Amino acid sequence: MAFDYEKFIRPGKLPHIWCPGCGHGIVMKGLIRAMDTLNLVKEETAIVSGIGCASRLPGYIDCCTLHTAHGRAAAFATGVKMAKPEMNVILVGGDGDGTAIGGNHFIHACRRNINMTYIILNNYIYGMTGGQFSPCTPTGHKASTTPYGNPDPGFDIAKLAIGAGASFVARGTAFHANQIDKLITEAIQHKGFSVVEILDDCPTTYGRRNKYKSVIEMMNRLKEVAVPVKAAEKMTAEQLQGKVLTGVLHKVERPEYCEEYAKVIERAGGNK
Repeated sequence: MAFDYEKFIRPGKLPHIWCPGCGHGIVMKGLIRAMDTLNLVKEETAIVSGIGCASRLPGYIDCCTLHTAHGRAAAFATGVKMAKPEMNVILVGGDGDGTAIGGNHFIHACRRNINMTYIILNNYIYGMTGGQFSPCTPTGHKASTTPYGNPDPGFDIAKLAIGAGASFVARGTAFHANQIDKLITEAIQHKGFSVVEILDDCPTTYGRRNKYKSVIEMMNRLKEVAVPVKAAEKMTAEQLQGKVLTGVLHKVERPEYCEEYAKVIERAGGNK
């Protein structure tokens, strides 16, 4: 299937600013393929981001875009969706933006089950703002603020989203590029708050500090740790040690927030 990438690229914005070897461009292409597959209308689609490498992505896509404050993408996106429920609202951000400074907004967006899709590019570090460790930096790994190794246990973004109430949760990797658009497409089609975590690579601020020799080595790491959900069903606990499940991890139907809020307005006497 041929995809119309140019239709969704903002004129004059390429080449992008991401470092050579960064997987963010792979994710952006996956998002564009999903948008093209669903025939999303640019004027009816809003992409919202906070601050960080991943949060630069909406600047390249030609639709309604909102580049907001650090960690506040979910709050701004909620405002967009509440004001215009008919809009397709997509959030894009990194693991630091989404689960550290934006963690509170993230869990409450999950809890409310508002009909939006949040794509979190997890590269295990604050890439743009100094290389600090994030809630997803693996224990023992190095960052600018943990030069002797990170002592903290890491968040599992997918489990966090499920526990907080998101009704659709999926995970992919930048290595498995052909899966990304399929996960995002299903997430956008789902009615409720959907989270798509993409395990990504940051060769500059994460890879160098943690002695990865090349981008190829970092990509192979993603290939080696990823196990599809169906394959995992046939594996033992020992075989799954150190592995990460990919695919659709959680999908349920429950009341959507905008619709429930509209019922509150009606009970209160409408807009009079």
